[in-house]
Amino acid sequence: MPEQGSGGAPVARDGQGLTKAERVRKRREFLAIQRTGRRYYSRLFILISAPGRTPWTRLGITVSRKLGKAVRRNRLKRMLREAFRRKKEILPPATDIVIIASNAMVDASLEEIASELEAWALQADRRRGRR
Repeated sequence: MPEQGSGGAPVARDGQGLTKAERVRKRREFLAIQRTGRRYYSRLFILISAPGRTPWTRLGITVSRKLGKAVRRNRLKRMLREAFRRKKEILPPATDIVIIASNAMVDASLEEIASELEAWALQADRRRGRR
């Protein structure tokens, strides 16, 4: 059984990366989040969030073949996972997130991606505070 982090989320053995429990993995889950979730549009990506079934935040990533060959798409996915890992503590708990990369992300730095993710987290936090 994996170690438990804050909020009961599983922690990768080396403290890096995401565990399987922190990822949206099945097509059925991606489609459900896209069907029922709220959309946030940024310059770099479209973020869709929906209430999750786990007490921690889970991430799913979609990078179209239109953005380049496998090497480029994998690099974008690694950058998104790293931004998620760095900002995990400020993201809303019990939320499933799907991020769809846009063309502008190809030229973006990790810091730009992380700041866009943080901007969404702050907006989601404000929205939750109103209700």
